[in-house]
Amino acid sequence: MIPSSSPPALPPDTRSNAVAAVASPGPGGARGLARRLGLFDATMIVMGGIVGSGIFANPHVVARQVHTPALIVGAWLAGGAVALAGAFIYAELAGRRADVGGQYAYLRDAYHPAVAFVYGWALLLVIQTGGMAAVAVTFARYFREVTHAPLGDGALAALCLAALVAVNCLGVRSGGTVQNVLMVLKIGAVAALVGAGLLFAGHSAGASTAAPAPVSLSLIASFGAAMTPVMFAFGGWQTASFVAAEMRDPRRDLARGLVIGVLGVIVMYVAVNVVCVLALGADGLARTATPASAVMRLAFGERGATLIALGIAISTLGFLSQGMLTAPRVYFAMADDGVFFRRVAWLHPATRAPVVAIALQGILALAIALTGTYEQILNYVVSVDFVFFGLTAGTIFVFRRRAGRAPTSADPSLDPTTPVSTDAGGARIPGHPFTTAAFIAACVLIVAATTYKYPANSAVGLGIMLAGVPVYFLWRKRRAA
Repeated sequence: MIPSSSPPALPPDTRSNAVAAVASPGPGGARGLARRLGLFDATMIVMGGIVGSGIFANPHVVARQVHTPALIVGAWLAGGAVALAGAFIYAELAGRRADVGGQYAYLRDAYHPAVAFVYGWALLLVIQTGGMAAVAVTFARYFREVTHAPLGDGALAALCLAALVAVNCLGVRSGGTVQNVLMVLKIGAVAALVGAGLLFAGHSAGASTAAPAPVSLSLIASFGAAMTPVMFAFGGWQTASFVAAEMRDPRRDLARGLVIGVLGVIVMYVAVNVVCVLALGADGLARTATPASAVMRLAFGERGATLIALGIAISTLGFLSQGMLTAPRVYFAMADDGVFFRRVAWLHPATRAPVVAIALQGILALAIALTGTYEQILNYVVSVDFVFFGLTAGTIFVFRRRAGRAPTSADPSLDPTTPVSTDAGGARIPGHPFTTAAFIAACVLIVAATTYKYPANSAVGLGIMLAGVPVYFLWRKRRAA
């Protein structure tokens, strides 16, 4: 249970109609959580949620779809533009609704608690735990390659997840510090790859043997297919919003951290792809499933391949650390709203961390990693994730329309206990509503393209997501009873 000093959770039906508001930044934080994170933490969390192992392998997948250097680098620039548009949207949302759970709270307060519950349901069963299971096994494989540890992938993945659960149960400051250190090491690994590629790997004699293709429906379809792995690699900036209630000044620090972090990742990703194209050529990149290792091998031989394996292990560990720090706050918010097991909203009295929510996520990720179903789940992630990206972007229109309304006794649709935010604390979306509409359109196109290319996997993912709707109403019925 939440400590008695915390205010009781509002009924979900009341919460669904609350105006766009900012949680009171009192000394205890929102509902007992501790406000201990600043701008640097926010930026590292944003970058850590994006950069995993994908950038070290996905350039190969993109090059197989589009076969010229310009289109390869152009796909990553286009993905960065979409991610930056999303970052500006979430930056304004952070100013308008600095509440625990971030994206969950935006969906709940703009639409209906059922929409937010379905998001949390998909996050727990598909988006977050499946992704963490896959990354944990990836970490284990690269860790064994470097250390030759006499343990299987499953055992190493389990030890990694258990260690991160323990660290984050010590409190948000402990988890944030580990995340910051790992993100700095990740930046160093990417910088080493780029520097080695530019200075020591040399340039490919032929960038591509294919002539530039004329613009056609086939080329557009290929570019769209290339955008799927690009957007998967750029996904994750939104998870920083989950810890908004534990930031000292979320309206300022989270908004700035989102934009700075995404811009930093765009620079890193484009630099990696430029280096891969220069060192391997477009054709060579398409033929190389491990382009980062190939570039480092060209630069330093087998020692270079070992070094980048260590860098990838660190990068995957940092991604896991970020996920263990952020996503449990959504399950905590669900339980605090009364639509999930109440025990999940329990805070440790000393660390003020949602230890049950953290342990729940760790156990589910571990179970998926040990059963080996994570690869199938990963195929479900993109379509489901971008459904909620589009829906969350749409909340901006709702919150801006409500911005001038103030709660009164004559208006029962508004929650009189919640402060009203009439602006975004200085954070505004450049070019709104056109840029926001373009981001939503991009989300729709990505979901459509992914569903068209992978219909069976997308159907399973969307089916799991929609299964959350009856579960929500059954939970509400159980609670009422």
